[in-house]
Amino acid sequence: MPELKGDQVQVDDEEVCLDLGEPSPEVMEYARKELGETDEVKCSTLQELRDMIYERGECLPHRMDDDFLIRFLRAKSFSVNRAHRMIVNYYNFKEEHPEIHQDVNPMEMKHIGDDDVMTVPAYRTQCGRRMMIYRLGNWDPRKYSVEEIFKATVIVLELGILEPRAQILGGVVLFDLEGITMAHAWTITPQVASMVIALMVSAFPMKTYAIHILHQSWVFDVMFSVFKPFLDVRMQNKIFFHGSDMDSLHEHISPSHLPKKYGGTREELPYYKWIDSLSKVHKIVKEMKQLGYIVSEEIQKKLDQSVED
Repeated sequence: MPELKGDQVQVDDEEVCLDLGEPSPEVMEYARKELGETDEVKCSTLQELRDMIYERGECLPHRMDDDFLIRFLRAKSFSVNRAHRMIVNYYNFKEEHPEIHQDVNPMEMKHIGDDDVMTVPAYRTQCGRRMMIYRLGNWDPRKYSVEEIFKATVIVLELGILEPRAQILGGVVLFDLEGITMAHAWTITPQVASMVIALMVSAFPMKTYAIHILHQSWVFDVMFSVFKPFLDVRMQNKIFFHGSDMDSLHEHISPSHLPKKYGGTREELPYYKWIDSLSKVHKIVKEMKQLGYIVSEEIQKKLDQSVED
């Protein structure tokens, strides 16, 4: 797949914020070539998808505006039938797993960052894609369940998909498996595996561009054996195994766009900094409230005050 050139990515990328503006001409050209996106295609498919949702009645979206529906069309390269199936899957997933969606306060998920189990760098890859980094060896299953990691993951995905360029380019996942034990492997049941695949493939409108596996061991082989039946050939081809060879990783992601831990030049970013920063943006908080997330009265009051000012 053609890549964006490094010089087309913003240099000033250390700020913890979401890019909610219109994508650059380069990103839109990528969308045209890779997704078949044009103004005419958007106009016709948005209306067709909206009509299909009403006519089939397989789900009841909490919103039906263009900005929301375009996520699903971009995820499925403007195939209306496939986009419809994804939006049905999206709401079915929420209904089937209320424990990771309902009554969740993003501000109370800081422990995921405190334990350095999961992080999202403020910067992107050289091709403009967001990265999610998991360090599962830092997670103590006796301390909190795998559901907590799912909660944090879904929050990040819901925030990330607000970026139009993320809808177009997709994202990259790094799984650093240093330190994993059989205690971790025992948590990976077929149900957990199916939930992971649903979020990466069928039930969330964020394309997984690539998955990079670092420091895998025989314990990983046990875990991967649970996942493999759920992976089709296309998804398997997106997975790259690097072990401890950072040069191998650098063939995909430039060191100038990686944390120092992985032979890069960049600093880390605690998970909670994302939540703290984005909780100050009225549009983002409104979106999260519509999705059913809990927003404290203190945060809401501050936002209301800033709007009045």
